[in-house]
Amino acid sequence: MAESAPSAATARFVTGSTLRHVIVMTSTGSIGLIAVFVVDALNLFYISMLGVQELAAAIGFAATLLFFTVSVAIGLTIPCSALVARALGRGSRQDAAEMGGASIVIMSITTVLMTLAIWPFIGILLELLGAEGETLALSTRFLQIVLPSTPVFALGMCISGILRGAGDARRAMYVTLGGGIAAAILDPLLIFSFDLGLDGAAISTVLVRVLTLAIGIHGAHSVHRLIRLPNRARLAAAAGPFFAIGIPAVLTQIATPVGNAFVTGQFAAFGDAAVAGWAIIGRLNPVAFGVIFALSGAVGPIIGQNFGARKFDRITRTMRDSLIVTTVYVLAVWALLAIFAHPVASLFGADAEARELVVFFCQFAAGSFLFNGAIFVASAAFNNLGYPTYSTVFNWGRSTLGVIPFVWAGAQLYGATGALAGWGLGAVVFGIASVIVCFRVLRTIEAEGAKGEPFPTPPPAAQSPFSTGKASTLP
Repeated sequence: MAESAPSAATARFVTGSTLRHVIVMTSTGSIGLIAVFVVDALNLFYISMLGVQELAAAIGFAATLLFFTVSVAIGLTIPCSALVARALGRGSRQDAAEMGGASIVIMSITTVLMTLAIWPFIGILLELLGAEGETLALSTRFLQIVLPSTPVFALGMCISGILRGAGDARRAMYVTLGGGIAAAILDPLLIFSFDLGLDGAAISTVLVRVLTLAIGIHGAHSVHRLIRLPNRARLAAAAGPFFAIGIPAVLTQIATPVGNAFVTGQFAAFGDAAVAGWAIIGRLNPVAFGVIFALSGAVGPIIGQNFGARKFDRITRTMRDSLIVTTVYVLAVWALLAIFAHPVASLFGADAEARELVVFFCQFAAGSFLFNGAIFVASAAFNNLGYPTYSTVFNWGRSTLGVIPFVWAGAQLYGATGALAGWGLGAVVFGIASVIVCFRVLRTIEAEGAKGEPFPTPPPAAQSPFSTGKASTLP
């Protein structure tokens, strides 16, 4: 297998149909992601079968805090996929391997420090979100089991990002698909057979994260040989370009959990039933729109390789193709959710206000993913073309100006349902604006490229190494 690695890690996206590349990368990526998201939703379904409202609410609060740690890992992963893809686009496989190795070291150090910083404040943070009483105790215990595995999760996603940067969508899919299959087996076994309840769900999450890391290491190292651990000098050289992309990307990624924390706090004012409904929506979202999450990850390597090869017209086509896929997919899924809104709510045992929220999401708020999807795709382009600040601006704009006033006003006027409506409406303005700015950037890059002066120049990291892995959303 090792002998075939060089040919396996060539620049695959600089020729052929860009639409085909988008569809293939998205479909393979979405299989693994949706498997994880489905099992994640089943996790909440199993907990709801225990018949204790506080358990579902506890997962809702815990997931909001874990979403922050996962988002940091995703942000640090973005440079990995981008820089590995650029190096391969230039034909420098050695640089790509050094980037992959440095990304693993940087990701490890960063996420260990983050976990240690959060640990003493778990209870305080959950209280700030609105958790109290038995719900607070349950969510604290869940986090105490799961939070220490954050670096393991981050490394798994880091390595998945290396595989995507190499264009190996199939093995990147194996990372998440393997985790999804394992969780499907472990969740009911630990929750019911061993009678561990919420503890069983937490332990299952930790074991799945360990497995995904093992699968990823096999693909990135044993097959592609794209992990070369750096010496101290090389690591120091990698840190600059890595964080030049990574810090704005992290700021971009944590915008969503910050916005979600505000929304969770608003729902908490309406009681555990409203928080439980929001928790169900949080699990339903990625299952229904996992393809869009996968699409945002698929676009990066395609753009990165073509940027490295200076094929600017293909970058523009990739962006257009991605928006077409987003529109068609979201409209189709929204229609299905609207038709089956009540059965979906019943599946999770939602009643009273929780049921009302789930049905409202399916029939109306789900449509906001037309605009959220646009932000995802535009952000992937910004991050891979050297404009991560734009990504940060639009994501923070969406999660602050596009969330706080809308959700607050909705909650004041129409209660919990109004808050959910505000959450959906806030995406419209920022989704449209992000696409307009993205195409303006693409026109500028193509014009400068035609003069023989690529704009912007790829970060010096091109020879350095680094990055991290990518990812998504396991609680």
